Amino acid sequence: MYILLGVCLALAAFLTLNAVASMAASFAWRAMNRMTGRWSARSRAEILFALRLAPPALALIFISLFFLPAYVGYEPRATSEVVSIKLAAFALLSAFGVAFAVNRACRSYLATRALRRQWLAVATEIRLPGIDVPAFRIAHSFPIIAVIGTIRPRLFIANQVLQSLSGEELAAAIAHECGHLAARDNLKRGLLRACRDALMIAPFGRSLDRAWAETAEAAADEHAAQTSPAVALNLASALVQIARMIPVGIHAELPLAAFLVGDETRGVKARVRRLLELASSNSEMQPRQFAFGRIIPLLALALLITVGVALATNSSILLTVHSIVERVVSLLS
Repeated sequence: MYILLGVCLALAAFLTLNAVASMAASFAWRAMNRMTGRWSARSRAEILFALRLAPPALALIFISLFFLPAYVGYEPRATSEVVSIKLAAFALLSAFGVAFAVNRACRSYLATRALRRQWLAVATEIRLPGIDVPAFRIAHSFPIIAVIGTIRPRLFIANQVLQSLSGEELAAAIAHECGHLAARDNLKRGLLRACRDALMIAPFGRSLDRAWAETAEAAADEHAAQTSPAVALNLASALVQIARMIPVGIHAELPLAAFLVGDETRGVKARVRRLLELASSNSEMQPRQFAFGRIIPLLALALLITVGVALATNSSILLTVHSIVERVVSLLS
């Protein structure tokens, strides 16, 4: 009973802390949205990523540094407490969410690898300047220009895209995809999806997911536009042309991929408007701001771990945590 009770309490704590922290992160972004309006899109995307990743990270840090030491140190092994129906329900719900997230992540990875193999079997490798990953042309009904994969990414471009875009427009589109590669957006997309799936029973955090996806695209646009105003204009032209080529009712579902233009084209107008602004003002990304934005998630994680370790060495805090756990068990009994 000692081990079963501890496992159930840990799962229930993870679910509760993750949900509450996700809700808090959503409200925090609403407060920060205007304040960061003048920041680069890449810095905003990194802040969103950190906010979205913080809730499960915070829950895991609490469980590993506070709950487990407090439970092992102060809970008698011959405990008379039992796992109630309410506690078991919370634990099962949490375990189901975690299992679903792990299963979804594995399925996405396997589906991405299978699709990449399928496309590589019929694709033709091409050489494109300005990009380090292998590039391929492929026959597809959807005007694909996308980077697929996280560990060994590949760039796939549909035949109609290569035929329709000029050399300058294609180079600008490739510069956009290089922005996704530099930021490792496919890996981040997979991590964010796992965070969302772990909270499948609650809608908290979905607004952050949407905001990150939009901001990541804007960041990749800015990455391309920082080269010159001409590149910004060529990318805007490429966005419009590709959006017009999307056939009605045709969808291109890629598990882990960074599209230039996906199924949802309503955001293209805002992206084009922003690119025109960058071109007209000859704006360039600030290197310091970009570098700072890249390390925001690492700084946030390091801060959480440092503060957690410092507090976890205090025995009075662990005793307080155990007291709270005892009250929770009593309420759920």
